Amino acid sequence: MSTVSASESPVTVVGLGLMGHALAAAFVAKGHPTTVWNRSAGKADDLVAAGATLADSVQAAVEASPLVVVCVSDYDAVHALLDPVGPALAGRTLVNLTTASSSQARDTAEWAAKLDATYLDGAILALPQGIGTDEATLLYAGPKAAFEEHQATLAVLGEAATVYLDEDHGLSALYDMAVLTIMWGVLNSFLHAAALLGTANVKATTFAGMAATAINVTADYVAAYAPQIDAGEYPATDATVNVHVGGMQHLLEESKALGVNAELPRFFLELAGRAVAGGHAEDSYAALIKQFRAPSA
Repeated sequence: MSTVSASESPVTVVGLGLMGHALAAAFVAKGHPTTVWNRSAGKADDLVAAGATLADSVQAAVEASPLVVVCVSDYDAVHALLDPVGPALAGRTLVNLTTASSSQARDTAEWAAKLDATYLDGAILALPQGIGTDEATLLYAGPKAAFEEHQATLAVLGEAATVYLDEDHGLSALYDMAVLTIMWGVLNSFLHAAALLGTANVKATTFAGMAATAINVTADYVAAYAPQIDAGEYPATDATVNVHVGGMQHLLEESKALGVNAELPRFFLELAGRAVAGGHAEDSYAALIKQFRAPSA
């Protein structure tokens, strides 16, 4: 049995973009023997000064540690780097924190299995500056035994939340996409709201606090509607879809009248109108899940 403690466990990081650099820095800061590689070696200068080892090739980087973390631009880049050194991955655990689709994650898991490598697919829910702090959440999917073996090492990347999801390698990517759609939905709505208020010379900074309150209130709707979605029953305990439609019509008219882009409220109204046409006029807003489950035309 190995006598190497969790804080001494070696790790390799391939890719030193903003996020990859932050990952490597977190490992170094916690005392892990950290090997790094990047196409532009200069990006590793400060890491080397802090104690990391710069590998002179991808193969040397992979061979340096039993745990290899890769974080690059996309999965094409992952394979461009790792396909040529595939045999070196045998017997090692590869953790891929590159953003991609669930199908790409599952395909890469099959690729890794053919190389006799253990594969964990991950997703990072944080900005680079949040890595290694309580602000970071990282999700992992793949063999649970592999996650548990390296959990203490991976935990330094997100001190408060290192989350194991399931054996299905695609779940981390799918969660990532789900979180991103919420993020962009909220941000686009905030920008539309700021544009509306801007017509009255209200600064976005003035509105920001109230916008945050609205986002927090919306979180309460999420908690209330999730059980309805799972049950497939949508009792209107707050407001019916018809009531929402009335508000959406006002939002659309106001946007047009003020010369603000009306595409977002028009989209809201179109979805709700389909729900009404589908017999959900008196149901809760959660009934619109059916519109999102249906493939787009």
